[in-house]
Amino acid sequence: MDLETCNACAECANVCPQVVPDEYQVGLSARKAIYIPFPQAVPCVYVLDMENCLGNNPIACGKCAEVCEQNAINYDDADELITREVGAVIVAIGLDVYDPTEMDEYGYTRFENVITSMEFERLICAGGPTEGHFVRPSDMDHPKRIGFIQCVGSRNPAIGRPYCSNICCMNTVKDTLLLADHYPDVENVVFYQDIRAFGKSFEDMFQRSKESGTRYVRGLPGDIEEDPETKNLVITVENTTSGRIERHELDMVVLSVGVVPPKDLKKISGLFTLSKTSDGFFMESHPKLKPIDAPTKGVYFAGFCEAPKDIKDSVCQAGAAASKVGALLNAGEVRIEALTSHIDEELCTGCGVCASVCPFSAIRWEKGQKAHVIEAMCAGCGACGAACNFGAIEMRHFTDSQMVAQIQAVLADKPEEKVFVFACNWCSYAGGDMAGISRLQYPTSNRVVRTMCSARVSEEMVLEAFRNGAAVVLVSGCHYADCHYISANRETVKRVQRLWNKLEKAGVRPERLQLEWISAAEG
Repeated sequence: MDLETCNACAECANVCPQVVPDEYQVGLSARKAIYIPFPQAVPCVYVLDMENCLGNNPIACGKCAEVCEQNAINYDDADELITREVGAVIVAIGLDVYDPTEMDEYGYTRFENVITSMEFERLICAGGPTEGHFVRPSDMDHPKRIGFIQCVGSRNPAIGRPYCSNICCMNTVKDTLLLADHYPDVENVVFYQDIRAFGKSFEDMFQRSKESGTRYVRGLPGDIEEDPETKNLVITVENTTSGRIERHELDMVVLSVGVVPPKDLKKISGLFTLSKTSDGFFMESHPKLKPIDAPTKGVYFAGFCEAPKDIKDSVCQAGAAASKVGALLNAGEVRIEALTSHIDEELCTGCGVCASVCPFSAIRWEKGQKAHVIEAMCAGCGACGAACNFGAIEMRHFTDSQMVAQIQAVLADKPEEKVFVFACNWCSYAGGDMAGISRLQYPTSNRVVRTMCSARVSEEMVLEAFRNGAAVVLVSGCHYADCHYISANRETVKRVQRLWNKLEKAGVRPERLQLEWISAAEG
């Protein structure tokens, strides 16, 4: 479709014979093979769905092209790659909605009148398939009793979704207020674990919902049945407030589905070298000090891809990301932390090991040539320095000589009574700080030395600690899936495993070398 000439006259869609389910209406209505994706689409032009179009290879239809006076339809049009040189990137790839088909205890695949909150939104919307006339799918009648089941796909470790989706509670509160406003005769019942109304004016909305007549039952249904004649649904639930088993007959049930990371998150993660938290969303550079920044410099987050959040928080984060980009692009010169690695070309053998372990691709190396560091890309984890077998890499402020000097100083007196701890700056060292601030008691035998990342700890550093008489050496860092340097602590695991084998062969008990993952909150 030619974006410049299409005037959205709709003549093409009127003559198109091919009808397919409409994704925007979540399959509740149909669209043509040539269509506008959704109202207010920008640009407002028709799109040709080549997978369902009959006028392609070979042309079996061609009706839309015949009636198009602007000659905007081109069946031979193809995808093209567009290259842009940019100075910063904002990742705002959104979210996906949880598919409740795997949780079939609620009957989503078996009962017509069990719908998701997304389907509810389309049914009650004036631009939806029923033009705002709210009906239930089985008989198109106006439902009188509606039940909402919360936390479907959220706060459920059994399905790998232990996190709260943030928006579900208030979305249901909003839906009950909509029903109370447009259909005062409707009875609403909400089955919940906890109502999390923590935003500005959210508690007021929750109270208004209860005042409008919505009943809130604390407890999630254990069973749901359908009356085969009326298609009504009977829910059995334990009301944990009253301690009684209740049965509710409802005309319709709405599953308040949670949100999940977008399907293309893994692909984007590879493109920009981004890491993920345990819940599958992108990890920010620092949860408190740099909530907008990605670990990769020049990349920023906005919206749900970083964590579940509502519209207001998404808008705030987007504005902050735009401000960060503006500051970066207008700076002229960019300041970087003086923690970068430096390669001594006289000692470098050109083996390329450092380039293979760098999680930020900050080291350039080609076979037969010396490696060199792009300092603007280097995040200072130090994994390259620990991996270099020839001492050719020096990490500023965390040099090998500085680290060895700390080891020797700590173990100069009564080393057999001490546990030498290598602690990563972002998590385990911050956890030590948290223990101190919280006045938690821990043994004085622990002597903590800070590194930027556990991957900075080389085999030689650990062996030097043992040579100086350390009773135990602890290497600690961020939780395995939560490394602030993306995948650097995976090199830590490989290194420690090699050391365990070496210690055992040397007659030293391997358990004297410990590896622990500790977060900043785990003082």
